[in-house]
Amino acid sequence: MDTLLLSRIQFGANISFHILFPTITIALGWVLLFFKLRFNKTGDQKWMDAYMFWVKIFALSFAMGVVSGITMSFQFGTNWPGFMETVGNVAGPLLAYEIMTAFFLEAVFLGIMLFGASRVKNWVHTLATFLVAFGTTMSTFWIIVLNSWMHTPQGYEVIDGVVHATNWMEIIFNPSMPYRFVHMMLASGLTVAFLIAGISALRMLWGDRGEAVKSTLRFGIITGAVLIPLQILAGDMHGLNTLEYQPAKVAAMEGNWETQSNVPLVLFAVPNQETRSNDFEISIPNGASMILTHKADGVVPGLNDFVGEDGEILHPRVAPVFYAFRIMIGTGVAMLLLSWGGAFLLRRYGAGDMPKLPLLAFTAMSFSGWIATLAGWYTTEIGRQPWLVQGVLTTKDAVSDVPASMVLSTLIGYLAVYAVLIVAYIGVITYLARKATKGEPFSNRRYPRRGEVNIATLQPGE
Repeated sequence: MDTLLLSRIQFGANISFHILFPTITIALGWVLLFFKLRFNKTGDQKWMDAYMFWVKIFALSFAMGVVSGITMSFQFGTNWPGFMETVGNVAGPLLAYEIMTAFFLEAVFLGIMLFGASRVKNWVHTLATFLVAFGTTMSTFWIIVLNSWMHTPQGYEVIDGVVHATNWMEIIFNPSMPYRFVHMMLASGLTVAFLIAGISALRMLWGDRGEAVKSTLRFGIITGAVLIPLQILAGDMHGLNTLEYQPAKVAAMEGNWETQSNVPLVLFAVPNQETRSNDFEISIPNGASMILTHKADGVVPGLNDFVGEDGEILHPRVAPVFYAFRIMIGTGVAMLLLSWGGAFLLRRYGAGDMPKLPLLAFTAMSFSGWIATLAGWYTTEIGRQPWLVQGVLTTKDAVSDVPASMVLSTLIGYLAVYAVLIVAYIGVITYLARKATKGEPFSNRRYPRRGEVNIATLQPGE
């Protein structure tokens, strides 16, 4: 295991841990705004109870995301100096835009959102919630812009081996950015929908039949049922875009070795890179051609087209991309079946009388969004190899010359810390759910409805 492979594993581990938490905060901010607006409109305390429970999970996720993001940014210098040396003129400003337009906005208003419900006017607290939610979306936008540009770079020129921006509109709105942004936003929405449904189901299994938990269970199930077909449609469009700009990645996803028509959809196989074929293949005739070209006899690119004259492999390792893609699809299918089944049971029984078996299923699927997100991320990022920036910079040309032993030692340290943190994170969420189930209030304050006077803001003598 050399420095290149260890550095890839280290950065992959870091970003895998980091992405878990923005995947929650991106959509949860908007969910909290929805809860707050429902409270403002109806005056029903259940919505504020839901807000006060889930805002704590938002704060915990936000903090974990910030901390892990900082360590990840250091690796650009320690492990991948060639990246900034080559494309820093594009990557640097995009990361700065994210900080200036998103992170500062979140940092300024997060305190009001977390602690100001009974201390500021109601409209101020609602506005703070909106601005934090908007900030998480802007952060997502700029990160997706940079990542998409690395996959489908445009609007640049190379002078003396260094990339210079020539058209920022082409850089920002590069060919894959709209598809990736929509796909990521829907992924976050599904992650939060199943997290809310799962934790609410857990609370109901523990005996909580309060109005707040019934409302959040209903919200999570319905939101998941609505978003999953939209995600399938967005994923199909994203796949067609990838076929156009990164055919080697699509060939690895499908496990297709030869460019041909009437390509089957491989449900399961063991890709064999030595023989350049699939072992134990189970497939549906013409399936891949139908999905990717919408024609049974459509031509799908094969991996053998991406081998250099000297035998150099110019496509990603097939097995990780192939399996990650199927894990993502399988998790999505499970989400579809469970959310639609849950929606049917809601209509039949109502949230308060949901049978035990589906409650157990939703509890088990609480973090299914994480599985789908990581599998999709691995498909995207491993599928880009051997390129770090498609057609511009290879991964091996960007890695540092740090000794492999140094990278290995820090990798072990990262993995140990992340294992402890992820267990602690899930443990805290479980503790909060148990506390809410027991009826222990998070605050004894009564939150003012629209038009009421907030006594916490009155001055002496008023």
